[in-house]
Amino acid sequence: MIISFQGLESFRISQGDLSLSVNPKSKLTDDITLISSASFMTESKGFLINGPGEYEVKDVGVKGFLSETAYDGAKLNTIYQISFEGMNLCFLGALSNPALSPETFESLEDIDILFLPIGGDGVLEPAAAYKLAVSLEPSIIIPMHYTNDTLKKFLKEGGEEGVKPVDKLVIKKKDLEGKEGEIVILKEE
Repeated sequence: MIISFQGLESFRISQGDLSLSVNPKSKLTDDITLISSASFMTESKGFLINGPGEYEVKDVGVKGFLSETAYDGAKLNTIYQISFEGMNLCFLGALSNPALSPETFESLEDIDILFLPIGGDGVLEPAAAYKLAVSLEPSIIIPMHYTNDTLKKFLKEGGEEGVKPVDKLVIKKKDLEGKEGEIVILKEE
């Protein structure tokens, strides 16, 4: 699996011929497109998922859970749990309230990779974001929706000030063994 970052909350995840985009900045031709809130575009040539529910497309399982956001005038956000290539990815979108509903919290188990907003200003503040991430117990945490200042605060909160950004994350399920809350920063493409 290859994960690349397009900025803010925009990611592209691919494996072989299958590609998935989350909150893309522009119209793409990915097989599956996930949109977490009304702040992001909703056009897609592939299968579009833009709200809560359960979906299965091309052997990719997606569950969407309703949550709150205060970002860019939107009120509703969708948290996505994605089962892709034997890994569980959790995309929190523009989440602003770290208190998840009990049903959502219980459903988000065995998270391999957590995409976590840490920028404040309508999404989670760095300290609240780190506390939520620890409670979800992911193997890897990928920060998103941040400024240089909020990223520094988040890394300090996690005791990982020395983390260097990488161009993209290339990972297999076996690479996750022994990882507990490792922070990976992706460079924007």
